[in-house]
Amino acid sequence: MSLTEADRALIEVAAAAIRQRYRNDWQEVGAALVTRTGKIFAGVNLDAYLGRMAVCAEGVALGQMITELGEAGIESIVAVRHPKPHETDRDVHVVSPCGACRELIYDYDPGARVLVPSPDGVVAVGIAELLPNKYSRERNL
Repeated sequence: MSLTEADRALIEVAAAAIRQRYRNDWQEVGAALVTRTGKIFAGVNLDAYLGRMAVCAEGVALGQMITELGEAGIESIVAVRHPKPHETDRDVHVVSPCGACRELIYDYDPGARVLVPSPDGVVAVGIAELLPNKYSRERNL
């Protein structure tokens, strides 16, 4: 799916969140989502000394949505990564969600669109394309 102006604006919301809160080796990823009702939520990752305690930016944004609205449905979601100080490319780039975030996004809205990098630039795909044959209660009873 090609990107819309709303998709580009969502990428900028995620980029602004991580630019504002970037801390090397602590906060490096920002995320933003737009609900099916048009409300936007953003977050940054929460790193931790114990890596397993870290929380991804997508989960933070999703938690804000759930806290404020309950399950409103995810129209689109995107994550972006801020470059480290030593990297020569200083641009914030769209990144693909990790496996745990794919599971979380799918659990809260199996029809969600996810903005991901591709060889042709950023594209929108359905979460089910990123997580084929997902484990779920309905399929595995």
